[in-house]
Amino acid sequence: MDVDDYRRAAGRFASGVCVVSTRLRGHDHAITLSSFASVSLDPVLVLVCVHADARFYDAVEETGTWGLSVLAARARPAATWLATPGRPVVDQLARVPHRRGPLTGAALLEESVATMECATEAEHPAGTHVVLVGRVLGVWLAPEDERPLLHHRGAYAEL
Repeated sequence: MDVDDYRRAAGRFASGVCVVSTRLRGHDHAITLSSFASVSLDPVLVLVCVHADARFYDAVEETGTWGLSVLAARARPAATWLATPGRPVVDQLARVPHRRGPLTGAALLEESVATMECATEAEHPAGTHVVLVGRVLGVWLAPEDERPLLHHRGAYAEL
């Protein structure tokens, strides 16, 4: 199987764009992801996949809690910035409007259609990534007219 063909095939699946964040020792750690998945309604569980070698994974493994922001279309600059490899850990969210989740202290992006706070329920190694399953502790919704940011064929898009 050709990995490049697989990458192109997977890229044809349009998905939402999310930022996952955690706070460790006074520093925010955040990454952009192309999606999350709902796992269960009883208990309420979601999953995200993060690169096993990423400093974000090290931080969330230690904290055990994280925020999930489903981005609005107007959050394209934040999504691009938080997908930039090698950006500094210190103040990486200084230019991104956010608030602290009341349950976890994780950064929740203001430019979101929905946000969730989660506690890690399970971790599953999967190739180069780790599947994080989180118990949803709280959910906040933006007004219905806020449009989501999408990812399709390697680029951001809007509805």
